Amino acid sequence: MRVLVIGGSAFLGRAIVQEALDRGHEVTTFNRGRSAPDLPGVEAVHGDREVTADLERLVDGRTWDLVVDSSGYVPKVVGDAVRLLSGRAATYAFISTISAFKNFPAEQTSEDSPLWDCAPDAGPDAGDYGVLKAGCERAVEQGFAGNALIIQPGLILGPYENVARLPWWLNRISKGGKVLAPGDPAQPMQLIDARDIAVFTLDQAEKGVADRFVVTGPEGNTTYGEWLEMCKRETGSDAEFVWVADDFLIEHEAGVWMELPLWAPAQPDMANFWTVSTAKAEAAGLRSRSVADTVRDTWEWLRHIPEDERVFGKKHAHGIAPEKEQAILAAWAARSA
Repeated sequence: MRVLVIGGSAFLGRAIVQEALDRGHEVTTFNRGRSAPDLPGVEAVHGDREVTADLERLVDGRTWDLVVDSSGYVPKVVGDAVRLLSGRAATYAFISTISAFKNFPAEQTSEDSPLWDCAPDAGPDAGDYGVLKAGCERAVEQGFAGNALIIQPGLILGPYENVARLPWWLNRISKGGKVLAPGDPAQPMQLIDARDIAVFTLDQAEKGVADRFVVTGPEGNTTYGEWLEMCKRETGSDAEFVWVADDFLIEHEAGVWMELPLWAPAQPDMANFWTVSTAKAEAAGLRSRSVADTVRDTWEWLRHIPEDERVFGKKHAHGIAPEKEQAILAAWAARSA
């Protein structure tokens, strides 16, 4: 199978490229050549998807069986690529997000849940990440003359993660000492490895499926406490977790999600963050490896990177500053005393 991956050098896109190569497919990547090197074995075409001439150069003389768009964020930009690729591939797989659903995470979510309102030709100012992704989905479904495969991932982890959620925790825990652990250690989570999304996406594309799937891990496949203990075990750390209540963290202005990655406090608007239905994807063949395997493999990748180079998520940096962490821990200890 001939596969084009738009993006393809970082995190999920990289996992999709690697899986396609492992299956013996011919892979072309199209990206700006800035995020990370392209994997050996691909035909790398460098260009900017927002530049029409670059897209035209990409499609000149080429056709594919499958296009995987792992780097589409603006409906108009996605639509421009869709129009040029329509008729040059059988399937267009678009990597969207569970955040495209209007009522997530306040309400339980499945493929039938309503999407945000966003036009398929909207520009970057039409809304935030989830809103724009909903418009991108419409651009694919309405503009591509072939199979439209919409993949809507939940929380993605794994090696080469460039968002710095799991990498930040691994890096912080590896340093040891008292570690601020947010909320309830028994809080169930629902995590999926990028490599499992890659397998599922290619499985569906190879079968010619045109559909949409919410793709995340099984509900409750770990808890927050178990997850952090996995990080401690893999790093060989002597870290001591100090579990601090949600209300105290909010009172002390700890940043939800960003400063303490994956911390979703028990509030009504977050009530169903970790209770997403994966029944449809599982019936279609989705399988998820253990979270422990993901943590192990991510640390195996991360530990070979010099500590001063473990900087990810440049646009929206994750992780609490050491001085703020220590201040909250000191305040918590004083209250407990």
